Amino acid sequence: MTFRLELSDNNIIKNAFESIHKIVDEITMTADSEALRLNCLSRDHITFITMELQKTVFDEYECDKPEKIMIDSTEFIKILKKCKNTDILELSTDDSNLITVFKGDATRTFKLGLIDMEYDNPQPPLIQYPSEIRLSSTIIKDCLDDMAIFSDKIEFIVDEDYLIVRTDGQMGDAETKYIHGENIKEVSRSMFSIPRLTDIFRASKFSKECCICIGDDMPIKVTFTLPTNDGQLNYLLAPRLEEE
Repeated sequence: MTFRLELSDNNIIKNAFESIHKIVDEITMTADSEALRLNCLSRDHITFITMELQKTVFDEYECDKPEKIMIDSTEFIKILKKCKNTDILELSTDDSNLITVFKGDATRTFKLGLIDMEYDNPQPPLIQYPSEIRLSSTIIKDCLDDMAIFSDKIEFIVDEDYLIVRTDGQMGDAETKYIHGENIKEVSRSMFSIPRLTDIFRASKFSKECCICIGDDMPIKVTFTLPTNDGQLNYLLAPRLEEE
């Protein structure tokens, strides 16, 4: 065995994959002596996800040599949903399986077959953003719920004072304004899919706060960071460009 981790706060893994599995069918995780990482691109190529959980996140972490772990994310979340909040979560691998063990009143073991295929992890593009705002994840979740009444698209606008989130639908419109308190020098605006952002913000349980980066018709970057700063989820969503 070259890879094994143990985690008493199993919600860290469960909350991360509650969002990931909605967006990506097959995932490749990589483990080395420092961290468990994930880079993946959605099948429609509009959402890029990265995750890094440093070894300090875990109660126990062993990785003798770098390892690539490719699995079906839908099947993995089915297993994770069987984990009780009081269970200790253990992950390890053998030659052909990801082994998930829940240690509680009883010890329950699940073996999920590894996907055997050649696949190079995609790398996220490096983008410089004019606007970066930190705020409560709940604010955006509430905005998405509000806007979905009228439309499946949402517009983000950032100026010197406000983050404005709004939508215009055939039957009505809605708007939320948030005083961001950041040092913003220019106005940025971009439009996105509400259903995809809703999937992304399932990760709000991973962290109560998020960081949003926005630019004119640029992808939106959403980052969730653990309070201990040793775990992070990043989402990059392409803008929804409307025809003239």
